[in-house]
Amino acid sequence: MANEVLLPAISVALVGRQCRTVDEISLGWFSGWFIRTYIAPNPGGTSARAPKKIEPAKQVEPLVLEAFIRSNRAVRELAKRASDYDVNRIRYKNPFIPLLRFTVGTGLEIIAKHQSRHLLQAEGVRQAAGFPR
Repeated sequence: MANEVLLPAISVALVGRQCRTVDEISLGWFSGWFIRTYIAPNPGGTSARAPKKIEPAKQVEPLVLEAFIRSNRAVRELAKRASDYDVNRIRYKNPFIPLLRFTVGTGLEIIAKHQSRHLLQAEGVRQAAGFPR
């Protein structure tokens, strides 16, 4: 759900920009702190509620895996497209926190860490339920 809101915002930020690549994503101190504190897997760390736009459903539908895979495909396409730009300088309008304008590179890092968090949550559920690997 988060990708459905975040990907269009990042994509729009690239429109009309001059192509200029960078070798790696550089996070500022605030972006790094934000990702470590609220986005990245952080067992026993700070917990925050999801924004209303992407509040998790009470029950997971069987099609969630298809949506997850489709979303990851869209992320890969956007990351490939973004590789032609200076993702450390282009900022996007944050659809969750309008006062914050992160760089496209930070947005891509947020997506990657958020996905990791969900995969770890799924692994915890699998282990707790005793499902085989």
